[in-house]
Amino acid sequence: MEIATITTVLDLIGVCINGLLGGVVARNRGFDLFGFAVIGVVSGLGGGVVRDVLLMEGPPVALTNPLYVPTALAGTAVAFLLSFTEQDWNRVFLGLDALALSVWAIAGAQKTLAADLTWVPAILLGTLTAVGGGAIRDLLVQRVPTVFGGNELYASVAIVVATFYVVCSAFGAVVVGTVLGIVVGTLMRLLAYRRGWGLPSGMPYEAREVLGRVRRTPRERPPRNRARRLGRKDVGEGPDDGG
Repeated sequence: MEIATITTVLDLIGVCINGLLGGVVARNRGFDLFGFAVIGVVSGLGGGVVRDVLLMEGPPVALTNPLYVPTALAGTAVAFLLSFTEQDWNRVFLGLDALALSVWAIAGAQKTLAADLTWVPAILLGTLTAVGGGAIRDLLVQRVPTVFGGNELYASVAIVVATFYVVCSAFGAVVVGTVLGIVVGTLMRLLAYRRGWGLPSGMPYEAREVLGRVRRTPRERPPRNRARRLGRKDVGEGPDDGG
């Protein structure tokens, strides 16, 4: 199977899954049918469209391949027609999210390398493909994108998967990099969720403020300030003997 075919298949799998995930978000927000369609299409196609625009190899494949938009809408339709509980999300959709994240990271890296770019752009665009659609979707529903934090290793998994594929591709093991990358990425994301793994966040503002203060002891203050505080005119003068 050619690399272009593998990339297309992986891309469509990610489109369908992320269309479904977008539909779940639309259901939680109480959107109507049009809202479902918009959020599902954006979630399913956003990352790939941004990737293709940056690669500048003609129109995005989502606009030239007739399978992309219907695939995104098909995934969204599942979320529209079926009702899901929180338990369903934890059991099924978390796994689908982890799978889509890994699939798209590899698809983005594959397409970037096929465009004769180096490993750095491949990792960057692989990560962007994986998280871009979800980030745009979250902005549309007015919530902080998942990729910015508050979750268990999201973009980090995409970076690891894209890097793993790029390394395998450099040794000619494209199929191995694809299969193992998907497996490793999916398991990594699920383990991070189960065990609460995550990247460290910034130090609280109050702590930074305390650490940023410079407190000088009386000996560390400039002599002029000390003399002024003691009410003496000459900085270098010793104690007054009364003479």
